Amino acid sequence: MLHDFQSDPQFADIKPFAGTVWLSSPTMHGGELRYMKQAFETNWMSTVGENIDETEKKLAAYTGVSHAVALSSGTAALHLAVRLAAEQLYGIPGRGGTAFGGRMVFCSDLTFAATVNPVAYEGGEAVLIDSEYDTWNMDPQALERAFAIYPQVRLAVVAHLYGMPANMDRIREICKRHGALLVEDAAESLGAVCQGKAAGSIGDYGIVSFNGNKIITGSGGGAFLTDSPECARRVRKWSTQSRENAPWYQHTETGYNYRMSNVIAGVVRGQMDYLEEHIKAKREIYQRYKQGFKDLPVRMNPAESAESLSNCWMSCLVVDEDAMCETIRSEREYLYIREKGKTCPDEILDALRCFHAEGRPVWKPMHMQDLYKNNRFVTRDGERTAKGGSGAGDPSVGADLFRRGLCLPSDIKMTKEQQEQIIKIVRRCLE
Repeated sequence: MLHDFQSDPQFADIKPFAGTVWLSSPTMHGGELRYMKQAFETNWMSTVGENIDETEKKLAAYTGVSHAVALSSGTAALHLAVRLAAEQLYGIPGRGGTAFGGRMVFCSDLTFAATVNPVAYEGGEAVLIDSEYDTWNMDPQALERAFAIYPQVRLAVVAHLYGMPANMDRIREICKRHGALLVEDAAESLGAVCQGKAAGSIGDYGIVSFNGNKIITGSGGGAFLTDSPECARRVRKWSTQSRENAPWYQHTETGYNYRMSNVIAGVVRGQMDYLEEHIKAKREIYQRYKQGFKDLPVRMNPAESAESLSNCWMSCLVVDEDAMCETIRSEREYLYIREKGKTCPDEILDALRCFHAEGRPVWKPMHMQDLYKNNRFVTRDGERTAKGGSGAGDPSVGADLFRRGLCLPSDIKMTKEQQEQIIKIVRRCLE
């Protein structure tokens, strides 16, 4: 039963928010409506039109790539990037669903399932690679170990978690040395910078997302990024059901209904003008949290390194091990024992929920998911069996971050006063 934090004397001076303080909701500015209305008034409501063309131009210019292809989602972009890589590597005819023929692909383990699922769409086997604490992303040492175990692998799919780029310098060098292509899942990191380059522009292929909770949104949508005109052409063709240039509907390979609509593109087109403003606001939120928690036994997710700067899309924290109260999770439920001076992510999330603020656990790693628990899993110490479950006793970095970490309200419409109250709620959980 959820503890009534509102009636708890320890929280007596904290009042519930009048409305919900969201984790990361869309922030509209008005210009988006102008472009949507333009699509409506000109009757370009389908998957062609000026909004799509301009969105692709803006996105390519911003990220520094030669070509951006606007698609229905970031997942669709990942799917086509993975299929394109398989075609380039193995020359498999485009029949769909069998491009990898059971071959292995290295994938980030601590991520949303959309990073890994496209490998399964194309008949591949995801080999999951553990994270590092420095970035929370794919551990280059674990990737190097994976190539030593499976030298035949020719593709890696790397996610930039919560806006912080992976250690792309090392990862790209390792992939190049082993003759492997690199797909960059920058769904959460549009506007982040790595080695002076935009996230999404560093791998052989990159993708971004415009889902409703992302740093800019179209309500949905995503894009494929590349410097290759031929790769852009292939993705555009596949995304429109692979229709051939003929007077009738002629098809020689499997295609998909993955193109972005001109209406959604209107929203993205308008949002692009505010990307830098959103990034600035997200970074300010992160810094206020960091300052507010500086004397607590917690630490924030990484936001910069010697070569990278996050867009701070999501502010997260991890409770120090010696400040964790006794806690356990099953596949769908959790239990903790409240203890003076200690807390856990689920207690903090319960407290936030009681005061009408939205938080979320850190992504549950793929090797702990029922869907992928039988897949191979590699840490910097070697290969181990993925067993699924709650993470109790699991020594991997990803499992540890899941067990001790949570995502804080990071909505840019959150006021400073609301954020101060959220900081106070977290502090009270540790008193």
